Amino acid sequence: MSDDSAQAVVAFGGGHGLHASLSALRLLVDDLTVDRLTAIVTVADNGGSSGRLRREFGVLPPGDLRMALAALCGSDRWGDTWAKVMQHRFAGDGEMRGHNLGNFLIVGLWELLGDHVEALDWVCRLLGAKGRVLPMALVPMDITAEVRGLDPAEPDRLTTVRGQVEVATTDGVIDSISLVPENPPAAPDALTAITEAEWIFIGPGSWFTSVIPHLLVPALRRALVTTDARIVVVLNLAEQAGETPGFGPSDHLAVLAAHAPDLKVHAVLADRSMEGLDELADTVEAYGARLVVDDVAVGDGTPRHDPERLAAAYARIMGEG
Repeated sequence: MSDDSAQAVVAFGGGHGLHASLSALRLLVDDLTVDRLTAIVTVADNGGSSGRLRREFGVLPPGDLRMALAALCGSDRWGDTWAKVMQHRFAGDGEMRGHNLGNFLIVGLWELLGDHVEALDWVCRLLGAKGRVLPMALVPMDITAEVRGLDPAEPDRLTTVRGQVEVATTDGVIDSISLVPENPPAAPDALTAITEAEWIFIGPGSWFTSVIPHLLVPALRRALVTTDARIVVVLNLAEQAGETPGFGPSDHLAVLAAHAPDLKVHAVLADRSMEGLDELADTVEAYGARLVVDDVAVGDGTPRHDPERLAAAYARIMGEG
């Protein structure tokens, strides 16, 4: 670990949850609390523009990577413009409808350079991104879930559901998830980033399709279990239809512990407005971690994290050690 006051940070997740976390951490890069920031991103999406490009070109689904890159753009005119470019979605009624411009940029560089990581590094340079974006694995994969309740006649029977979209929108209750293939190759640079990190942030995000999958990549899991970095779990603000109906904060943590019982968590961050905080405190204590309760939601009643509030909470956690 570095002795410098600025610290190396790795953030895990995907989609809107990781976008919020990276938007917060980017602010800490600006104020020099963080000097090296790496995002390690879920790559199992099979829907929308990402799914179409994945099927047509046989590449990693670019959408979650694109969102992470957009979050790391600077707050100046250059960064703001490129963030909008990356997120621009084509309208109209033709074949381009629904595709993101940023997805094409990423896939085009993958074809040109033939290397997923090198291409993402080039996109980072183009955008002036305040960090690095890496895939959690170097091959496309599928998420499979064991789901209860899909057969009304046998409500306790487990049914296997395959595909990120299908898992995220299931009508049943998810019991566990796994990856296909079971042992996808992790990016060596991702493993190095974990080894060199002082802090690792896991979540928020779609719990079964954006957060837990990282722990199912064997090389990433080994790195996370053996790292000297302090791991912070950032909880979702509410249940998510399809994935976590009826879940409270303790349930999210219990699922994490069930899939990675050997993961050593330093702190768990929850919003002050969440219900079930007393139960969560007991769960966190049993997990051997520290509960941090703060105001991190946008405050308008919607279950979204506010980047500035989240950045302040992250800074306090890192400052307290």
